[in-house]
Amino acid sequence: MSTAIAHRQESAAVVQAGESATILQVIQRAAADPQCDIEKMERLMSMHERMQARNAEAEFSAAMAEMQCDIPSIAERGKGHGTVRYATFEDINDVIKPIMQRHGFALTFKVEHHQGGINVTGILMHRSGHREQTTMLLPNDTSGSKNAVQAVGSSVSYGKRYVMSALLNITTRGEDDDGYAAGPQVPVITASQSAQLQGLLEKCNAKTREGFAGMYGSPETVNRGDFDKALIQLTKAAARDNAASKEVNDADHQ
Repeated sequence: MSTAIAHRQESAAVVQAGESATILQVIQRAAADPQCDIEKMERLMSMHERMQARNAEAEFSAAMAEMQCDIPSIAERGKGHGTVRYATFEDINDVIKPIMQRHGFALTFKVEHHQGGINVTGILMHRSGHREQTTMLLPNDTSGSKNAVQAVGSSVSYGKRYVMSALLNITTRGEDDDGYAAGPQVPVITASQSAQLQGLLEKCNAKTREGFAGMYGSPETVNRGDFDKALIQLTKAAARDNAASKEVNDADHQ
């Protein structure tokens, strides 16, 4: 997201917060007045609630727009009937959960059983308080000689997958021979961030570098969602290794 857009969003948030605070102050003054008109108080409260809801929706929309840039296409590793391929719920969830967390989102599901099938409802919540939801009605999946329990489980998994994809505008793609067959692809860090990690690695001892390689691979392959954690770990490790090296050097010169 560009700096200009970020500044506009921050300015809008400040204006909205100011409007809400002004209404709240009016309500507080009215509540302290023994001659206050109850109907007027209710209208003010209703106005305040509408403004809060509007602000929360605006924050939700802004965060959603920003998050869309971080959501990759998910590899279709699941195998259906014949040549049908699809992205499994587990693969989608593994990729999406850390991205949603960074942007203040959480997703929960509600499953309702009906005579005609199953309702799977996905509820996408944002830390601002706003939420969106969508529902999919599915019959029990009795294909492949499934028993009753398996049929329900299959339908629920199917519903969660499609509801999540609808709420988050997720796209999937077929696997190919360009390195995608290993699983879902997560966006990696930028070249600048990679150089930052590489600089810290050069200050660490061999054991720390080996541990980093085992956990993340090379700096160029660190996932965006892991950058902050990796940066903190390497910063502490570099300081620790340098201190240990200094102690050894001081001991050698004594």
